[in-house]
Amino acid sequence: MRRHINLLREFSVPLLLGVAIALFWANMDASSYALFIHEPMLFRLDLHFLTNDLFMVLFFGIAAAEITQSLLPGGDLNPPKKAANALIATLGGVVGPVLVYLMLNRFFGDPSLAKGAGIPTATDIALAWLVARIAFGKGHPAVAFLLLLAIADDAIGILIIALFYPNPAFPPEPLWLLLVLAGTGVASLFSRATIRSYWPYLLVSGSLVWTGLYLGHFHPALTLVFVVPFLPHGKSEEEHLFEISPSKSSTLERFVQEWRLFVDVGMFMFGLVNAGVRFSQASEATWLVLAGLALGKTVGISLFSALGRLMGFPLPEGMNARDTLLAGMIGGIGFTVALFIAGEAFLDPDTQAAAKMGALFSIGIAVPAVMWGRYRQAAARKTSSRRDELPQHSSTL
Repeated sequence: MRRHINLLREFSVPLLLGVAIALFWANMDASSYALFIHEPMLFRLDLHFLTNDLFMVLFFGIAAAEITQSLLPGGDLNPPKKAANALIATLGGVVGPVLVYLMLNRFFGDPSLAKGAGIPTATDIALAWLVARIAFGKGHPAVAFLLLLAIADDAIGILIIALFYPNPAFPPEPLWLLLVLAGTGVASLFSRATIRSYWPYLLVSGSLVWTGLYLGHFHPALTLVFVVPFLPHGKSEEEHLFEISPSKSSTLERFVQEWRLFVDVGMFMFGLVNAGVRFSQASEATWLVLAGLALGKTVGISLFSALGRLMGFPLPEGMNARDTLLAGMIGGIGFTVALFIAGEAFLDPDTQAAAKMGALFSIGIAVPAVMWGRYRQAAARKTSSRRDELPQHSSTL
């Protein structure tokens, strides 16, 4: 039973099942799907809020824990120069899609579609993390590289929404970000006091940060990204986070071990709540968004990563240029954040629906990415096997 559960978690079957059900339901009976998602339930909160504004806090917390572990001495992103390469690549993952979108729109689109240039800047961290783990394999440094890139990319996406697609009814209120600073400061004090339980960090520091982001009209899903790095952890990374024995785990590692199953299974609700896109007629907006994600992300991330290497910021050990190309391809899976930006960028229902179709189609990038990644894994195993079969010659003195 445990082996089957781990297999379902490894391939994120709950998430994919939620996506499939949402697509089917939204296209068969859109009204009942919308009612299910937005009908007030627990404490008069709807399922959309409970999933995206509360549950996803834990998901980003798990992701932040893996990055924190990878930044420790011995980790894939240590020294910090290696992490800097991922952050430079993140800029390429924003600039590349915008340039591709605008250039193609100039030749094939309509001037009114230029407002959608921000749509393909987003990477869906949940799906990208899933595809990366399958394409690169467990423990590959490219997974941590892409995870840091995706979190930074999502943070930029939230800023893009706030700056370029603000909701007139709820404009950003940066003053509330002082609560984010307060929550971060409290987490630092807890860490210095060597508080070993993760609950004070989550309940006290997390509540302050979440409130500051929410009242400031910034998406609160990133709450634990500001808190988790302060959880007591080891001085170095001797094993990858998910391979550590519970008997010798730190506070950071216990947080992951005790919440990982809940988060993995809970991704079913994330897919169910966010993937309910109705199929519509494709138009120029569809192909502009898809090209921005598929081409712009791949080229932008790989080129800026190469630029980072020229500037003296190396890739994590075990990564090469082909890995960054594959990471860029996976980064093109925009989906949920891209869907949200599309809803803010266009007021015309037909244009909005067509742009959302482009974001939806970006899920298809996972197929060639996984195929290429699996092929490379098989080729690497074959090369390693051939090396092991070579006769060993010993010299005699």
